[in-house]
Amino acid sequence: MNQAIPSPCYVLETAKLRDNLELIDRVQKQAGITVIFALKGFAMFSAFPLIQPYLKGATASSLFEARLAREEFGGDLHLYLPVYQEREFSSLIEGASHITFNSLSQWHQFKDRTLAAGLSPGLRINPEYSPVEHGIYNPASPFSRLGIRSETLGETLPDGIEGLHCHNLCESDSYAMAETLDHIEERFGHFLPQIRWLNLGGGHLMTRQGYDTAHFVKIIRDFKSRYPHLEIYIEPSAAIVWQTGFLKATVLDLIPTPGPTIAMLDVSFTAHMPDCLEMPYKPRIQGARDPQPGEAAYRMGGLTCLAGDVMGLGDYVFERPLQIGDAVVFEDMIQYTMVKTTMFNGINHPSIGMLHANETFQLVREFGYEDYKHRMS
Repeated sequence: MNQAIPSPCYVLETAKLRDNLELIDRVQKQAGITVIFALKGFAMFSAFPLIQPYLKGATASSLFEARLAREEFGGDLHLYLPVYQEREFSSLIEGASHITFNSLSQWHQFKDRTLAAGLSPGLRINPEYSPVEHGIYNPASPFSRLGIRSETLGETLPDGIEGLHCHNLCESDSYAMAETLDHIEERFGHFLPQIRWLNLGGGHLMTRQGYDTAHFVKIIRDFKSRYPHLEIYIEPSAAIVWQTGFLKATVLDLIPTPGPTIAMLDVSFTAHMPDCLEMPYKPRIQGARDPQPGEAAYRMGGLTCLAGDVMGLGDYVFERPLQIGDAVVFEDMIQYTMVKTTMFNGINHPSIGMLHANETFQLVREFGYEDYKHRMS
């Protein structure tokens, strides 16, 4: 571990990011699609110059994401918000190229301003299919608030609509993408000859080991052969930064229990790794493995006073017993971490840095009391 890295700290490994971008770029060229960058999973704008050469634009789901994309990323700007607000709309659409509406009522409310601004408008559809089993990440459930069901849309698209947008995947494979296309054709296929573009959203985890990129390219090419006039977009976020960095933490205390020893860390699951509790999932730790029956194990504990600020899905065994002051390195902690963090309990936010190919560490940002104070009032 590079001794220049402070604790706690999110560390982006730039060489791994470039590897992911090279793969995504090959896929988009082979499939004949356009990949745009979704800020909702990763908004570390100091890394945007590394991403910009590979992607044509970005997609935003809030006014602040849209401003960040305009100021720091450039290119085409696609907008999708579950609901648009009157007070924000004029500022939101400034410089945008595409906009997706979540309902027919919102389209009618903002239609005139959208067309006057020259944006290409679309509607989000619900294909009524998703491979996602955990409800919090399933946008295509029967009672989902996200997207228009086929029976609501009927047989005719509203005048002025140029695209359809479907997002129903989460860390999914190419076979889920194939199933998605089948559902789109089954429920909304009569609209496809009438539109200019189709946005297939995010959740395409093509940088994960074992993802069948050749199959993805084939199904997209087959689909495009039936609808050659369509511009097809995808907007991955996790795939871009999958396995490209870590969160370094330090053991502050060791608490014995009748079961595992609790390693108290200078990070928090609820504040710094919320997906571990929401998804939930057990993160990998460098140099650690799952315990075998009878082995002395460690459970990772966060530093807030929330009783559930602990990794309760499983314990860890390390190569040697943990000591106070030891580093604990959580892997794959770049996607959906920094964008979801809080300063609950007044705990400080981890620093942010980049580790370059030559092992040089660059500290990008540190946080302090003023960051906490000015969020409160």
